[in-house]
Amino acid sequence: MDRVSTPRGSGPGTVRPGDILELAVGEAVHGGWCVARTGPAGLVVFLRHALPGERVRAVVTQVTASLARADATVILEGSPDRVTPPCRHARPGGCGGCDWQHASLDAQRRMKAGVIAQQLRRIAGIDRPVTVEPLPGDADGLGWRTRVSFAVDATGRAGLRRHRSHEVIGVGSCPIAHPLVNEQAVTGLRWQATRSVDVTASPGSGQAAVVVTGAAVRSENLARIPAGSVLTAARDGRTRARRGTGYLTRRAAGRDWRTGASVFWQVHPGAADALADAVLAALDPQPGQAALDLYCGAGLFAGVLAAAVGPSGRVIGIEADPQAVRDARHNLRGTPWARVHRGDVATVLARTGTGGAALAVLDPPRAGVRREVLDLLSEPDGTVRRICYVSCDPATLARDLAVLCRAGWRLDSVRGFDAFPMTHHVECVAAVTRG
Repeated sequence: MDRVSTPRGSGPGTVRPGDILELAVGEAVHGGWCVARTGPAGLVVFLRHALPGERVRAVVTQVTASLARADATVILEGSPDRVTPPCRHARPGGCGGCDWQHASLDAQRRMKAGVIAQQLRRIAGIDRPVTVEPLPGDADGLGWRTRVSFAVDATGRAGLRRHRSHEVIGVGSCPIAHPLVNEQAVTGLRWQATRSVDVTASPGSGQAAVVVTGAAVRSENLARIPAGSVLTAARDGRTRARRGTGYLTRRAAGRDWRTGASVFWQVHPGAADALADAVLAALDPQPGQAALDLYCGAGLFAGVLAAAVGPSGRVIGIEADPQAVRDARHNLRGTPWARVHRGDVATVLARTGTGGAALAVLDPPRAGVRREVLDLLSEPDGTVRRICYVSCDPATLARDLAVLCRAGWRLDSVRGFDAFPMTHHVECVAAVTRG
């Protein structure tokens, strides 16, 4: 029988990795964890594979100076929100790709909404209820992920990593991956001298691409991949096509968009449409207005803004990734009043200014927006009056909203979108107006 440890005191020395704890589970927090304590004044424990309100037996996996991490291995009193995970690898010691497969979709969205509200309250001092909306066509939370990065182990097997580990788990067919991704069957091949294999699918066009980093593609693997472009990363870091064009055609906002296989695009098939609609609703662009699209990627938001402001208006996009800039310029050829500058957003803005733009959309990477960018947008004599901030990380969103609010902006709305079912990730769209 497992030894159940009953720690005394509140310091990290009260528990050790491998200890078994009996815990009452508290709220869900950022990162896919639930919080528990070893006693009324005990050590904080971050739990995976548990749900709020449950009582569990958990094995300690890590102890730091301020907290412990643990996996719930026995559910003593279960939550009514608990379901059987659809993937056999969604378990303690298994794949780390999914955090919430053991929760119903409704419960997942409630927890994500709670996490967004927590971050806004704790980091920005903003008390605002949030709802996380499902994306169109998402009935069961499976088969949505159109891009999967597979790690490769020393034997050449492609798989997904164990949670907080470099160990590669052989997952076979991934339940949350889009069928076009699974059809490439890269987990059934051997990838010698390879660091990673990225598979990207475009459901709108039926295309798929496989990007191999670290080695040339073996001819037998090339022959066995059924569709799309097979690419390999050359030694200079550039990606060259071995078969096909190296580009995918995406469908969103009523038109087609071109992207390189390695260029960022929303991974959920319904996300690009939903977020484009949310940006337009937040900014309400009018004919003749000028707008900024910062971190513009392949030009999705710049394109929908250009259509809204028309030839009498102007859209300026800024993007650092050279391949994304090429795609954005290609995608905006039909709207010459939309232009894209290549470079770091803060550097370009400092050099060019905001160009008289009244509107701005920010869609930064997970690390959020650099302080210099927020300061440039908030200059007292600046022209930008309304900002729509698209974020995949509630913590950095809250941090940046705090900066904007201190600079005189007013938070008008925050919307959440369940663009990453079964995981802790969530997409947010916030709108602020200059006060």
